[in-house]
This record gives sequence, C-alpha cells and structure tokens, in this order.
Amino acid sequence: MTEFNPTEHQHVRYNPLKDEWILVSPHRCLRPWSGQTESGQEEQASDPNNPLKAGAVRANGQRNPVYTSTYVFPNDFPALLERVPEPPTPDHPLFQASQAKGTCRVMCFHPESSMTIPLMTVEEILAVIEEWVNQMKELGRRYTWVQIFENKGAVMGCSNPHPHCQIWASSFMPNEPRVKDRTQKQYFTQYGKPLLVDYLEQELVKKDRIVIQNAEWVALVPYWAAWPYETMLLPKNGQPQRLTDLNDEQKKDLAEIIKGLNTKYDNLFKCSFPYCMGWHGAPTGPGHTPRDSPHWLLHGLYLPPLLRSATVKKFMVGYEMLAQPQRDLTPEQAAHTLRECDTVHYKLKK
Repeated sequence: MTEFNPTEHQHVRYNPLKDEWILVSPHRCLRPWSGQTESGQEEQASDPNNPLKAGAVRANGQRNPVYTSTYVFPNDFPALLERVPEPPTPDHPLFQASQAKGTCRVMCFHPESSMTIPLMTVEEILAVIEEWVNQMKELGRRYTWVQIFENKGAVMGCSNPHPHCQIWASSFMPNEPRVKDRTQKQYFTQYGKPLLVDYLEQELVKKDRIVIQNAEWVALVPYWAAWPYETMLLPKNGQPQRLTDLNDEQKKDLAEIIKGLNTKYDNLFKCSFPYCMGWHGAPTGPGHTPRDSPHWLLHGLYLPPLLRSATVKKFMVGYEMLAQPQRDLTPEQAAHTLRECDTVHYKLKK
C-alpha cells in the first residue's frame, strides 16, 4: 500500500468551528483548465459619478461630505430595516418565520477611489479599525449581531471599486456565527479552553500554515480552509472576544498585519486581489455583557476566490453546494505560496 502523502492523495479535514468536513483533492491541481476565466485587468475607479466619492451625490439625492478619512452612512438600499411587522404564527412547524429587524451601513475606507488597503498607510488602516470599533460599540448596544464585511472585486459581486465595507446589524444571530457559538461553547465545556486559543497555540508550534505574524497577530491558512488562499487573523495575546476589546497595541499591530497580508495577496498574481473579508466575535446586544462569552475568540476571515492566476477562480458549485466544500491545493501549499510573496507591493517596486 502506498504511504499517504497529503500533497498527493485526497482526504477530508474536519472544521471544528463549523462542524463540517472539507474534501482536499490536491491531485486536481494537475488538471488543465478550459473553463471560464475572469478579466485580469486592474479595476478602473475613475468614474466621476461614483456615489461613494467624497462630495458625490448618492442615489437618494444626499451629498457625501468632502471626507478625508473614513466615512459611514446608511445604506441607500438596505437588506434590513429597523421597523417591520412581525410575521403571523406559523400554522405548521415546517413553515416557520420570525421577525427580523436591523440596519445596514456603508463605510468608506479612504476618499480616493483608486486606493486599496495594501496601498494605504498603516495610519490610514488604523483609522478604519478605529471606526470598526466605534460602529461595534454603537450598534452592539442594540443588536444581537453586528457583521462587518468587505466584498472586494467585481468577481465577488462588488459593484463599486471604491475602498469600502458594509456593516449589517441584526436582531437575530445569522447562521454562520450561530453554528460557531455552539461549537465553541461545546469545546469550552469539554476542554476548559476556547477552541481558537487552543488552535492558535498548536499552529504557532507547527508553523507550516502561518503566512505572516507580528507581536499581536497571526495570519494563517486554517487547517480546514475551504477557499484556495483563505486566511484567518487571530490575536496572540489575551482573549479579545469582540473588536471592542482590542487595546491600542492590538489595533496598531492589526493595521500592520492587514497591510502585510493584503500586500502578499496582491503580489501573488500581480493584481488587485479579490476577496470577501469579515469579522466574527461574541454576540452583542442587551442580553450580553463584556467578557460574558469565554468560549469566543475574535477572528477575521479572508475568503478569496482566485485559484491558479488572476483570471482563474474557484467555483463553489455542484459538489460543494450539494455535498460539502472541496479544495484543490492543500492549506499548507497555499500558506507556503503566500509566505514566499514579497512584502513590498508590486506597484511600488522601481
């Protein structure tokens, strides 16, 4: 019998955060690609009518201020509203519905539409983090869940290349964090330590999935990663449960590692690297108090779709939608590739 080699032989890996398995099929990296390709050109952001620009008029007729740093405003086309009627009591358990209240905001990172995170200064990224914290403090007093997320790139469905993220606050726990709350609580009850604290300790020993780190943060490709170059940001010191728990040093080092990781992403395929990024932390709202969720550890997620080049992406369809997630290159291979990428952005090299 041939000896198992994780870089050659398919296998499944368990994701304890989501209580699901990932199929890893590294031999598929050898297959030729004849499917859809994406444009490898840089996105243009020179539209004078861009509604996210400083001073621009948005669809609702309101004019943005001439902002010089971050700027937050209510989403003109929100998926969640604060005032909605409650659905009627279901007449059968198979047809349940419940009230969903919330609010949606847009947050611009920078006044220049052509700017992206890896090209911003650490101080400019730090201003973004500070505003994330402010939004979490305000919305977290009223809502059970505050989801900060960024969709970057047209391939991720982003309709505007201006550097920005969205903030959706809801009266309910969405599916992903609801599962994570359960699995982390189960792990904490069984082992007496937070799942991600234990996990990070192991990764710092093994080192083969770490991409970049500094005094306060680690960016790594999770053992159970589903997307090709998926990464997770984890705090090394203390146990911050929410963004609002971060101290000044943690915020400063977070700005540095976000810039470093995004620079490596762009350098990988010499393009403005698309991704979906977001934060997961302990639930908020009136029923929760600071430090009341000892099973939680704050973490950031980057979920980029590119697989082989700036024009070939991973599609989550077929088997992934009907069975379970599947990836081609191993997490260790992805981490090694990202680790070898330069820390100086390709656009800034002479």
